[in-house]
Amino acid sequence: MAPPSRRQMLRFIVQFGAFILTRFGFWNCFSMLMLFAERADVKRKPDIQVPYLYFDMAAAVLCASFMSFGVKRRWFALGAALQLALSTYASYIGGHVHYGDWLKVRMYSRAIAVIGAFLVLASGAGEVYRQKPRTRSLQSTGQVFLGIYLICVVYSLQHSQEDRLAYLDHIPGGEITVQLLVILYGVLALSFLSGYYVRLASQILAVLLPLIVLFIDGNIGYWHHTRRVEFWNQMKLIGHNVAIFGAVLILGTDG
Repeated sequence: MAPPSRRQMLRFIVQFGAFILTRFGFWNCFSMLMLFAERADVKRKPDIQVPYLYFDMAAAVLCASFMSFGVKRRWFALGAALQLALSTYASYIGGHVHYGDWLKVRMYSRAIAVIGAFLVLASGAGEVYRQKPRTRSLQSTGQVFLGIYLICVVYSLQHSQEDRLAYLDHIPGGEITVQLLVILYGVLALSFLSGYYVRLASQILAVLLPLIVLFIDGNIGYWHHTRRVEFWNQMKLIGHNVAIFGAVLILGTDG
């Protein structure tokens, strides 16, 4: 049996990235429901008022369903980006739940990155059989959002004791490695913001993100027990990073 060609491998990677990103809405809704059930036990409110919450989740599931079946994927990816933007804004201005500043940066920066990921998908990137030319303006906007996310990661590693300790406790090299990562994230952010070497930057980020998800985000004991991040909130944040991983897979092969 002949090994798969390079073109077949690239097609598989693109399809895998699109598979992850188009299913994000399902995981996000599930983790939100579990989070609010977790809060109900201690009589804490959800981030969004209940009447709007139902419409928000219905919109997310609708967009995810149509994207998963490949029906008008560009339009529903744009709808998913709009839904997540409105949801994040409503959560931010609602103020029903108090978060520490460091946790706000983690939550909202990842939401911005996923919005950017959906804009990349809405541009037509990642389509195996592209019938219409991609919309470069949407892709560029999505890349800028990913760059903003990386800038927030740099900020967190420099100014958030919680994030710094998460890295210092779980990566070899200590402070030197953290500073090297800060420089690397900064360079990658400049690449996404400027539009230069985006494919290479995406490939590097596609290697980094699984390690971050596994060793940093996946350390549930540190975030949940030591930093008091709600269990399902941390699972939701892991889902955000996985969705970002799907986007950089697409940009790394079809950017």
